[in-house]
Amino acid sequence: MSRRGNGWDNAPQESFFGHMKDEINLTECRIVDDVQAIIDDYVDYYNNERYQWKLEKLSPNQYAQYQRTGIHPLRKSV
Repeated sequence: MSRRGNGWDNAPQESFFGHMKDEINLTECRIVDDVQAIIDDYVDYYNNERYQWKLEKLSPNQYAQYQRTGIHPLRKSV
């Protein structure tokens, strides 16, 4: 654990939840199952479809695969 006042260990979670709050709308949800489905869909989108500039324009899962294999999924092989 970090010392008090050192928030850098919490930065990735704060970033994720900040993006999630901006991008989803929970006002139409009437039951907990609706909320759970929307959040599950967003997490799937975030990990599998949403590209990020810092990850060479890949989604987090694509980037992890690229790091394991060395094969960039967007670059064409000649």
